[in-house]
Amino acid sequence: MGVIHASHAVEIDAPRDRVYEVAADVPGATAWNPATEEVDVIETDREGRAELVELKADAMVKKTKSTMRFRYDPPNGLSWTQEKGEVKSLDGRWELTELDDNRTQAAYILDFDPGRMLGMLLRGPVEGKVKEFLTKGAAEGLKQHIEGGST
Repeated sequence: MGVIHASHAVEIDAPRDRVYEVAADVPGATAWNPATEEVDVIETDREGRAELVELKADAMVKKTKSTMRFRYDPPNGLSWTQEKGEVKSLDGRWELTELDDNRTQAAYILDFDPGRMLGMLLRGPVEGKVKEFLTKGAAEGLKQHIEGGST
């Protein structure tokens, strides 16, 4: 099937530093990202941030488990790469752009290769629904969590 690219961007009524703070709290994503079911931190970096995690996710067509390595670029965003998991490859990132002092554009971007077995489940319209669930769910969930004051 090859690599699938998916992304979704939202504008959030909050300063970029605040959006970064919430997005960079990887274990906290279970509160607002509908695909993230469980995050177990294996290693932290010098600043105490989750660096290597085991993540259990709902990819709509299948529950998945992956070991992900995170890299941080405050306040511009963060990125992650799968080191081990059920999909062939997975890279993702948050790109945060300051629009003004109290508005931020947050783009959630994924590039993944589901591999042969999972790829067979992602044929036709299912692929579009999974891409939307994963990216729009995360971006809209982050927006609602921050703007709704649930932080």
